[in-house]
Amino acid sequence: QVQLVESGGGSVQPGGSLRLSCVASGNIFQINFMGWYRQAPGKERELVARIINSGGRTEYADSVQGRFTISSDNAKNAVFLQMNYLKPEDADVYYCYSNLVPTSADYGISYWGKGTLVTVSS
Repeated sequence: QVQLVESGGGSVQPGGSLRLSCVASGNIFQINFMGWYRQAPGKERELVARIINSGGRTEYADSVQGRFTISSDNAKNAVFLQMNYLKPEDADVYYCYSNLVPTSADYGISYWGKGTLVTVSS
């Protein structure tokens, strides 16, 4: 059983910062990539940032480029999202995502965390 557990959400004023963390646990053979998506009520889930475990290549949504930084700790199967200069439009539920190979399979499978709420308001 593989689980992704997020932490670090909360409430912050515009211009503030938050750091999200996500740890993948369970019977994992290999993690291909990890990332963060966000979703507002009534809207589609959108990619915020992701990082390829092999090589560390990163990808960001245009709306967060230069403000958010994704990083990972491969030894701990963890991914982090440092969010700076937060705007009200960044307020969403943030979901951790990973494409990984569990020990029970020989191909990558997508897994999601349950989400963590980020609120940005004055």
